[in-house]
Amino acid sequence: MKLVNANGASIPSLGFGTFRMEAADTERMVSHVLKTGYRHVDTAQIYGNEAAVGQGIVSSGVARADIFLTTKVWVANYERSAFLASVDESLSKLKTDYVDLLLLHWPNTAVSLEEQIASLNEVAKAGKARHIGVSNFNTTLMKDAARLSERPLANNQVEYHPYLDQRPVIEAAQELGISLTAYYAMADGKVLSDPVLADIAAAHGRSIAQIVLRWIVQQGFVTLSKTVSETRAAENAAIFDFALSDEDMARIHALAQADGRIVSPDGLAPEWDSAA
Repeated sequence: MKLVNANGASIPSLGFGTFRMEAADTERMVSHVLKTGYRHVDTAQIYGNEAAVGQGIVSSGVARADIFLTTKVWVANYERSAFLASVDESLSKLKTDYVDLLLLHWPNTAVSLEEQIASLNEVAKAGKARHIGVSNFNTTLMKDAARLSERPLANNQVEYHPYLDQRPVIEAAQELGISLTAYYAMADGKVLSDPVLADIAAAHGRSIAQIVLRWIVQQGFVTLSKTVSETRAAENAAIFDFALSDEDMARIHALAQADGRIVSPDGLAPEWDSAA
């Protein structure tokens, strides 16, 4: 598995995502993918499946030290006392005494960013998180968070797929030494009927999903793959034995659309950066 190195963290470039996954499927699939070679699992407090992730890790038989585990603190828990208590609850559910990466899930102005970042650092100092970062932060918020943090931020997890140009946040993250994790890589399934991606996939003898995941990791980013199918999980992992040409990469980048963003919930989303 290829690793993405950022501010001291070494993150497996392909993670198994568990967003909108029922507990039974989560436990089954986490156990399965770890047994078959995945080494990065992503969850969040708001997903409601941290306990299933924890049981899946135990059931896999893979040593905890060999797994990169990410969870995210929900916005309702950003006040310091709630933050610390919520992390302890997450660790209990995950059946571990630390996570490898702890993220702020969304921006939230109800609690100052300074307090949020201080709590992240406090958790890390206590040994409960090896690395810290953010999720869904625009360039301004990411820079502010990095400035406020005693420890370097390792990651910003953001929506990224062929229809969304994320150059501003990519460039800002690179300047700060922060890695990016791409979620919604399949654009909620939209990529699977794209003729350009189908053409590239046919040329390589690969699936469209493999092409999109390869496009992301070939840029040096982390990406998440979610499925309840063992067969599909194996297919999604088979992206490290081929490469896309410069022309392939450019054709995929050219699919970006001005209205390509899918995830932008009211009350959570910041003012997004424009790539124009």
